[in-house]
Amino acid sequence: MLNFARGSAALFAAAIMIASLGVASAEEAAPDRHAGYYYPPITSSETYEARAVAMADAERSQRIKFINNLTEQLLSRPYAPEYAIFAKGDEAQKMIIVARRPATFTTLYQARALLATLTAVSRSSRLFNEFGVQEYFTFFDLAKLFGFVRITISDGDTFSHQINLE
Repeated sequence: MLNFARGSAALFAAAIMIASLGVASAEEAAPDRHAGYYYPPITSSETYEARAVAMADAERSQRIKFINNLTEQLLSRPYAPEYAIFAKGDEAQKMIIVARRPATFTTLYQARALLATLTAVSRSSRLFNEFGVQEYFTFFDLAKLFGFVRITISDGDTFSHQINLE
C-alpha cells in the first residue's frame, strides 16, 4: 500500500507538471497584443539567459521610473530622439524600443548596435558600479534587474525583434 501511495503521488506530481507545461505553451502561443499597434509583427526572436536576477523590489513603479529616466535622458539632448523606449504590459514588464524616423535602424544588425550602445551606457551607470558588474552585465541584465521579461526592438516599419529575458 505504501508503494501505491508513493506511485500515486508521483503520478499526481507528473500530471501537475504536464498541466503546467500546457499552460505555459498556451501563454507563449497567445498573440502579442502590441504587434500591429506599436510595431509590425515579430520577424525574429531570441532568448537571453540573464546573468542578473530581478531585484527584490522590482515592481511596476520601478520599471516605469526606469523608462521615464531613460526618456528624460533622450529628451535632454540637443536633438530629437531617434527612437522611443516605453514599457507595456499589465505590470510594465515588456520594454519596447521603436525607431521614430525612417532609416534610424533599418536592419536587425543596426538594432543590435543600438542595444550594444545601451550596454555601454549601462556599464557607466551608478547601479552597475555599485554592484561591481560593469564589465560583466549588459543592457539586457539591467532590464532583468528591473524585472523586465521581454524587450522588443523595431524599425517601426519592416521588422520587429524580441528578446526574451530568462
